Amino acid sequence: MSASLVTALPDRHGRIRRLLPLLAATALLTACQREVEQPAPEIRPVRTITIEKRAAGSTVAITGNVQAQNEINEAFRIDGRLIERLVDVGDTVKKGQLIARLDPQNEESGVQAARAQLSAAQARLIEARATFERMRDLVAEDAVSRQQFDQAEALRKTAEAQVEAARSQLTLSQNRLGYTQLHASVTGVVTSRGPEPGEVVAPGRTIVQVAREGARDAVFDVPVQVKNAAPKHPDIRVALASDPAVTAEGRVREIAPRADPVTGTFQIRVRLIDPPAAMRLGTTVTGRMTLDAAPAIEIPTTALVRAGGQTAVWIVDPAAKTVSQREITVGAATANTVQVTSGLADGDIVVTAGVQALRPGQKVSLLGAGK
Repeated sequence: MSASLVTALPDRHGRIRRLLPLLAATALLTACQREVEQPAPEIRPVRTITIEKRAAGSTVAITGNVQAQNEINEAFRIDGRLIERLVDVGDTVKKGQLIARLDPQNEESGVQAARAQLSAAQARLIEARATFERMRDLVAEDAVSRQQFDQAEALRKTAEAQVEAARSQLTLSQNRLGYTQLHASVTGVVTSRGPEPGEVVAPGRTIVQVAREGARDAVFDVPVQVKNAAPKHPDIRVALASDPAVTAEGRVREIAPRADPVTGTFQIRVRLIDPPAAMRLGTTVTGRMTLDAAPAIEIPTTALVRAGGQTAVWIVDPAAKTVSQREITVGAATANTVQVTSGLADGDIVVTAGVQALRPGQKVSLLGAGK
């Protein structure tokens, strides 16, 4: 081993011994910094509602509009080109009043043809009767055979039947000509209109809709909770939305058995008893009804989560601002809401948005709260 190598080894070991305290101090400082720089717990913003269950016997207000109890769709019995409509929306019509006309040209031609057929059949009948009478005299004198007489009688009967058929055809043609004019079948107000003059219309297509004069209904669309909580024969106080001082009593006349497929609401028709003149067709009204029992708690469907095969929601602890899961029992549901029959109570704060990103004990900040 050379002298230079022997001299370098002690120096290198000395430097390493001097660096060890520095490395230990650096490691200790790094560990302390890691302890100090622990990340703050994540606070996730959420939207919430505060549960409030309405007391039994409470009064609900629902908004609807005034409609006629009966609306008649006025339509032609035959097809044709509409040449005139004499009424418009809002017009009052009387029973028997002319309200629209079709082009009568084809039907007038049909009447003329039917009259010509009837005239020809009547001429044939005159000739057949004369032949029959002549044969009847001749057969009595044995001047013609019985077979010839029977043929003459058959021709007379055939001619009589042809006259009756032609007369019936003329009646039908005249009726069709009359059907080119549309008369109001009831007295009332025109609430809607159909095709415009110049269009070709099919039989039964609505030309105008007429609300029959007389009885009026207040029509409301209500959620299933109100429908189920309503008394059997409720008294409903109906008032004009624009002037609550104008009121009328109402009786439920009809409840739709099925919910509207779009809104999930049920239509209720309330017969108005002696409604004031201000409650005209189409006006907006408000109905108030006292419920028999408290409806179930209702929450948005966005609040629901699945936990262990059960339906649950996230509940916010208002003091700690943390969340926890709670299982609930649900009842009837619509497209946007669901009834909760058990598991929630008044004052519970339920998360309605952001539920999929939560975990038990997580800190949250409330973006919005409601009832």
